[in-house]
Amino acid sequence: MKIVDMHSHWGTRRGYPLRSLEELAQQKKTWNSQPHYHSEQEMIQHFRNNDARVILDFGFTKYIPLEEIAPLHDYAFEVQRMGMDVIAGHWLHIDPASGAAGVRELRRCVEAAPGFVGYAVSGSGSFPASDPVWYPFYDLCTQTGTPVLIFVGTTGLGAGLPGGGGILLDDCHPRHLDFVAVRYPDLRIVAGRPGWPWQTETIAVLMHKRNIWYELHGWSPKYFTPDLKHEISRRLRHRVMFGADYPLYSYERLRGDWQAEGYADDVLKDVFHRNAERFFAGEGTK
Repeated sequence: MKIVDMHSHWGTRRGYPLRSLEELAQQKKTWNSQPHYHSEQEMIQHFRNNDARVILDFGFTKYIPLEEIAPLHDYAFEVQRMGMDVIAGHWLHIDPASGAAGVRELRRCVEAAPGFVGYAVSGSGSFPASDPVWYPFYDLCTQTGTPVLIFVGTTGLGAGLPGGGGILLDDCHPRHLDFVAVRYPDLRIVAGRPGWPWQTETIAVLMHKRNIWYELHGWSPKYFTPDLKHEISRRLRHRVMFGADYPLYSYERLRGDWQAEGYADDVLKDVFHRNAERFFAGEGTK
């Protein structure tokens, strides 16, 4: 079954999601995988071998100066042009504290990208999604029809490090997702990650704000809460989208884990690719 992967990272050394020696050492404990770098062509071929069309995420750029981010964006677009058949686009992280200059860089990317561009909002180590510091970016995304990915629930970043590496989990509580959906009713929003330990609250927001899509990267489905497993084939069936979190998880493992949950093939087709295709086509939700 083909895959549209709504959220993965870079397997290349330049783009690898875990940057420090401490983070790399935690990969085995948190994701049960080992750090391994691919060349750009190897990464592209890996996606082809797995029949996956992918949106990639430079999560670490939210922590670096703006002058270092623009060359990474250009690198992302260059690599995408090498594999347009499998790299659909990018979730871009720009520090909201960069202000007007950051907004200009996001606009430049929206206009220059060879494919899909979305703006990623992660409260972890930054500001919660409801903070006014994000408003100029939300305004631009509303004006340009650019989707926004808002992370909810716990994150593997900082896990096991002293003080969690400075990551405050509450900054990704789904209350912030709810706030943005109310303040920006025309914004195209995707909630990212299972919302644990606030999964019930996340589902409540999704059921109340039906214009929010949901992608489930970063977890094997066997660890989803019972209420999330229940809703995937029911009330959330046409809004749940697959996310792999490559290179931290393998497509082979995740395909097997999803199939082992006993969902009907028609449900899996919705999760693996059809819902994402509806999202890209600009369809709303009911």
